[in-house]
Amino acid sequence: MRELTMPDGDGLPVLGQGTWGMGEDPGRRESEVGALQHGLDRGLALIDTAEMYGRGGAEEVVGRAVAGRREEAFLVSKVLPSNAGHRDVLRACERSLQRLGTEYLDLYLLHWRGATPLAETLEAFAELREQGKIRRFGVSNFDPDDMAELVEHDLGRQVVTDQVLYNLTRRGVEVDLLPWCAQRGVPVMAYSPIEQGRLLHDAALGAVAERHGVEPAQVALAWALRGGVCAIPKASDPRHVDANLAALDVELDSRDVSELDAAFPAPDGPVPLEIL
Repeated sequence: MRELTMPDGDGLPVLGQGTWGMGEDPGRRESEVGALQHGLDRGLALIDTAEMYGRGGAEEVVGRAVAGRREEAFLVSKVLPSNAGHRDVLRACERSLQRLGTEYLDLYLLHWRGATPLAETLEAFAELREQGKIRRFGVSNFDPDDMAELVEHDLGRQVVTDQVLYNLTRRGVEVDLLPWCAQRGVPVMAYSPIEQGRLLHDAALGAVAERHGVEPAQVALAWALRGGVCAIPKASDPRHVDANLAALDVELDSRDVSELDAAFPAPDGPVPLEIL
């Protein structure tokens, strides 16, 4: 698995497994656990989840998937802004650890910006790190202004990633956020890299996929990965897991990129950060 370098010098896998939507239907839990385990078997160590997903159900699914093989996984979870106060962060993290069946998280993120002062949340993150309950911390859904404010704090400069919405139809981050993060060596994690499947019937995407002999979803994922980001698509069955992995081998040429740029143009200037 290719890796990006985080500010602490450790590697962040460029492709992981998302869990948004998992843990909501008890009838699907076995297949969801099986898909995540298949991903681990194939080397997809990074698993992204959040206390919000399925009201903790997704974390429970992940916990079952990594049981007995925790050291194979790179676990990421997120705390809600309503739990971003110092004591609330500590309690929320403990609940997440219990649901995940682990003693630590590899990466803990603030899910999005709320009313709690950033310094308070960062101090809680630092305390969790000192306790060995998290190894690193970061943020999600932070725009360039949020990131600029973040790095005004000493602890804010220790943030290792910003997880944002990024795909062919959501390219606003290319204007300002991606360059800002690249300049500072902060890798970006892209959620919903295939727009939850909504872009897959586009003719231009289909034409590129046909030339490469792959599926449109694989082209969309390869396009996102080419920009030096980490992508975390969700896959609820082993076939989709394998398809996502195969996207790592899709090499888009200049013609492919030009056609996709024409079909999915980037904005001419800064736009508000998009969130799903």
